[in-house]
Amino acid sequence: MIEANLPAMFVVSYISVSLLIVLAGVRFKESAQPLATLGAGLAAVLSVVGWIVVQANTEAGLPAIRYGFGGWAPPIGIEFVLDGLSAFFLMVVNGVAAIVLWHSAGNLDKHLDAHPPTFYALASLFLLGLNGMILTGDLFNLYVFLEISSLSSYALIAIGSRQAPLAAFRYLILGTVGGTLYLIGVGFMYAMTGTLNMIDMTTIIPLIAEEPAVLVALLLMIVGIGVKAALFPLYGWLPESYTQTNSISSALIAPIGTKVAAYVMIRVLLFVFGASGLNAVLPLSEVIAYLAGAGILFGSIMAILQKNLKRMLAFSSVSQIGYILMGVALMNPIAFAGALFHVLNHAIMKATLFMISSHLERQEESVDIRDFNDSYRVKYPWTMATFTLAAISMIGLPPLAGFFSKWMLALGTIEADNWVLFGVILSSSLLNAVYFFGILEKVYLRRSGQKKASQASMNEVSWGMRLPALILALALLGFGFFNVPLLDILQTLFPA
Repeated sequence: MIEANLPAMFVVSYISVSLLIVLAGVRFKESAQPLATLGAGLAAVLSVVGWIVVQANTEAGLPAIRYGFGGWAPPIGIEFVLDGLSAFFLMVVNGVAAIVLWHSAGNLDKHLDAHPPTFYALASLFLLGLNGMILTGDLFNLYVFLEISSLSSYALIAIGSRQAPLAAFRYLILGTVGGTLYLIGVGFMYAMTGTLNMIDMTTIIPLIAEEPAVLVALLLMIVGIGVKAALFPLYGWLPESYTQTNSISSALIAPIGTKVAAYVMIRVLLFVFGASGLNAVLPLSEVIAYLAGAGILFGSIMAILQKNLKRMLAFSSVSQIGYILMGVALMNPIAFAGALFHVLNHAIMKATLFMISSHLERQEESVDIRDFNDSYRVKYPWTMATFTLAAISMIGLPPLAGFFSKWMLALGTIEADNWVLFGVILSSSLLNAVYFFGILEKVYLRRSGQKKASQASMNEVSWGMRLPALILALALLGFGFFNVPLLDILQTLFPA
């Protein structure tokens, strides 16, 4: 009974928590953060249960869990589907979100002190939208949940510096264009197939893949979701949004927002259309792979040029989403497993790094990279140690998990006999080293001309803020040491 209803529990939990936050917040503003954390934590537990159930079902030869709302089966009813891919993304999204919201308890800045219930209700709605996008079994309801997550994220991003509303407005305009293009593409697909259900479409598309209307629909959906995923060159909304918003929003949205858009790309391109349908008229997988490669190099170069830590991390995200979409577009199990592993790794790395930036912003009132010096290793030993672990993983050095996802992606390019993209991965790792080692060199090696480390005293944030970031950083070590069994499972998720 529980197993059959498991897909619906995610959405129900977030809806319930959002309502509780609003109602309880009228009298008890301080209850908002614990309720939001509890909701995300419950969803994280359900995600792990879902993963275990799906893996057991797969070994037993049972199909994915399909839940029809109201007892109505598709194509009439709304369907949620819990399979290996959706269970994996649910664990990443809800697990990281729970830790970020836990971390936020000690990090309510001047932008959020006024009315925390509003912020945390929006955060829960954002997560509701992401969970719905992952679970839904039809293309139209995917759009509905996409808009729920998007509208919530616009509001979350608008809470920040004086430039934050402008950054949110830019994101709103570009996001609306992207959502509209996706919806038009869905309309074309419905006209051609007579269904919105993804499983039903998989049987119809091979028969009509060469139709011009199908190609138009596919292009519209790729561009629309590409905006949400910040696929190069559709990244324009991302740098300012992550830089200008408050520290909690950036730590919540940056690690998981674009990952769910990447999930939609995977679901539509590989599972609905498949390699033959995707490339029936044009070599679209190759186009996406090279756009992703260009984004990897562009994002890395732009990150080197930044003086603001949050802005550097934002451009780094443009680069890292390129790794994921490249792995998807290479269309082989090795690259696919590397892409999924990088989804997990980057979510953890980016959440950790944005948490660290919030610590420094809180204590130093600045995240200007030029202000970093050797006193930081004395004032913030735990913070900088955590930053170092995440930075080394971002560069891709063993034994941290970031190395193994990049290694699998590199093997995937060799499997595809694409030496250009192999060179992109190697080059980008060197570029990553430039901007991260530049910071580490300031903190650990270079003598400050302003204030020597011996004159500094420890000025760390509370353990309530340090511990969540440290747990995520140590998880990078754990996933690095135990990468083989996880990668073996991820390869099995590649569609046959």
